Amino acid sequence: MKHHTLISRAALLLFAQTASLHVLAATAGAPATGSVADTQGTAAESASADGSTPQTLSAAPQKDSTIDVNVQAQRLNVARNGLQPDVGASVYRFTQADIQALPQGDNTPINQVLLQAPGVANDSYGQLHVRGDHADLQYRINGIIIPEPISGFGQSLDTHIIDQVNLITGALPAQYGYKTAGIVDITTKSGDLGNGGAVDVYGGSHQTLQSSADVYGSQGPLSYFFTGTLGVNNLGIEAPTSDGSPLHDHTRQGNGFGYLSYIINPLTRVTLMAGTAANQFELPNTPGLPTNFALAGQTTFNSANLNETQSELNNFAVLALQGTNGGALDYQVSLFTRYTRTQFNPDPIGDLMFNGVASSDFRSNQAEGAQADTTFRLNDAHTLRAGVWLEQERAVFNDSVSVFPADANGNQLSDVPFTINDSGASTGYLYSAYLQDEWKLNNKLTLNYGLRYDGMDEYVHASQLSPRIGLVFTPTNATTLHAGYSRYFTPPDFELVSASTVTRFNGTTNQSEVTQDSPVQPERSDYFDIGVTQRLTPALTVGLDAYYKIARNLLDEGQFGTALIYTPFNYQYGRVYGLEFTTNYKQGNVSAYLNVAYSKAQGKDVDSAQFNFSAAELAYIANNWVYLDHDQRVTVSLGGAYDLGKTTFTADALVGSGLRSGFANTDKLPWYGQLNLAVIQHFNEPIVGKFEARVVLINAINSVYELRDGSGIGVEAPQYGPQRAIYAGITKRF
Repeated sequence: MKHHTLISRAALLLFAQTASLHVLAATAGAPATGSVADTQGTAAESASADGSTPQTLSAAPQKDSTIDVNVQAQRLNVARNGLQPDVGASVYRFTQADIQALPQGDNTPINQVLLQAPGVANDSYGQLHVRGDHADLQYRINGIIIPEPISGFGQSLDTHIIDQVNLITGALPAQYGYKTAGIVDITTKSGDLGNGGAVDVYGGSHQTLQSSADVYGSQGPLSYFFTGTLGVNNLGIEAPTSDGSPLHDHTRQGNGFGYLSYIINPLTRVTLMAGTAANQFELPNTPGLPTNFALAGQTTFNSANLNETQSELNNFAVLALQGTNGGALDYQVSLFTRYTRTQFNPDPIGDLMFNGVASSDFRSNQAEGAQADTTFRLNDAHTLRAGVWLEQERAVFNDSVSVFPADANGNQLSDVPFTINDSGASTGYLYSAYLQDEWKLNNKLTLNYGLRYDGMDEYVHASQLSPRIGLVFTPTNATTLHAGYSRYFTPPDFELVSASTVTRFNGTTNQSEVTQDSPVQPERSDYFDIGVTQRLTPALTVGLDAYYKIARNLLDEGQFGTALIYTPFNYQYGRVYGLEFTTNYKQGNVSAYLNVAYSKAQGKDVDSAQFNFSAAELAYIANNWVYLDHDQRVTVSLGGAYDLGKTTFTADALVGSGLRSGFANTDKLPWYGQLNLAVIQHFNEPIVGKFEARVVLINAINSVYELRDGSGIGVEAPQYGPQRAIYAGITKRF
């Protein structure tokens, strides 16, 4: 699935003009896995592969016809793509055809799609860790930053909306900031090139049933795409035991997305996008656990009967004006809003008897902001880009915590609990601006350099001016080398940093051994990246990429309580480095890919939110480099597809050396692996027409493995990977 080839900006222009053809190919059952092109951004969109300047799509309006509207839409897509440079960065691309060729197709959660890229480590609760960072992913939809939701179990975006998704990593150009471990850049489906839709039903093991539908089309200058998904199953969260069918693990999940665009004139369009994700989860139980605290009126409590639940909601909307003058200038200006909330509901009796604490935790965040990006082609050698971004956030937390009285050592003094209410709200601001120049030194060498300014006015006030520089050299048509340096400024997630007073819980079973609570600081880091890709044959491409990050106030997050609400903290010093090897093969009806990544991520001396740690851990970490809890030394992703007539056989697999565990992350979990298989059959029957059916086998070898064992920094409970399961689905396109 994964070309790790370097392509020119001219290829991006070509893609923008032919994106719909990829969708049609996927619909027709064409071989998809292996069709993704990876780029380290080789040149400005104004330069073609041979160094000549490509012809600009004509801006002259034709007759008001469907063909004319389609040409105008594609011209604007080309202009929008040109707003986002990637010179010096590493880009891994998934087209709609590639997603269709994954064993679960469009029903693959977006985090599992991204797991097929190099350097992406799997974790419990749907988390991803790219190149040794804890999450720190920025999501963009059609070039517009979508503020991230509060961390939870569910995915806030649905794979059904994707026409193409790029994972951009490495030394990023000045345009990218705020979240910098990886940019998840999504181009949505649209109705620019015709009318149609699809209905999909998917289900199987764990009483899984999921249905989705989408419709797209255009009417004159108006284009639209709408999709929705509803699903239920009994494996909403990873099992805390080796039992493949955990107790109390039901989930209900729903996603919706809508896209409308209107072409005002041949050079200008306005776009409206909106999305929602509403998820309900039961937290799975571990039977046979002993109680640790006495509760008046209760003698025993069966841990298999705990009833903890969590609900999550994420809504967003974007209004954008995008255009071009048909030559030198492209722009996009957007307004966005997002509301997200998470509510954890404890078992009021069971949590007290097992944990000594029963906490009802609520978090919400309302964000509004604006983003503007412009591109100006000064001449054949220089392309200037500039932009601004600002966001206001309003974070609210409201916790109702039932606890027992306790002595200074945490020993329970009474079996009668009492409740402490802890709540607060705060408003914060983030703002940034950038200016950069993409300089084509000659037909083989491109330099992108610029400056970015980032500021924050939240629980702390800080800012930074960050230089960025990236270089791409293509000595031959088959070889591309890239190198880059970026200075990064990464604020902590505002909605996760509460103003709770630690001493509020002194003298209770929720008191902290450590009372120090220094404010969480933004991470400041220097990032270096260098790599090469080589096309060995027309069908086979290989790549090698190395990176190194030096950080001050390295950001990390941990789950320090029963609720799945992560708490940010800093290591005063951090170092992260790694190496990635990628290879891709595609010829005829066969495609395959293999990614192998080595990573090492360490921190030293916790210098914020210290109350979440034990005194022994803090003392050890103050004088020793420790591995970050999400550090995984070796990560492997591989897969392939084979088309035999109207039948496609496909597989993907993940292998990992295990995440960290034990006191101060001094241990690690064992190696693990998971193989997924599927058979996809394409039909074209009278009356019914074209449709496809697939049978999916998850964890075909039934490997039983732990992603987490409940130990390590900021890890609350064990989580096991999914055991063997079988699913089937039918998709009808029209």
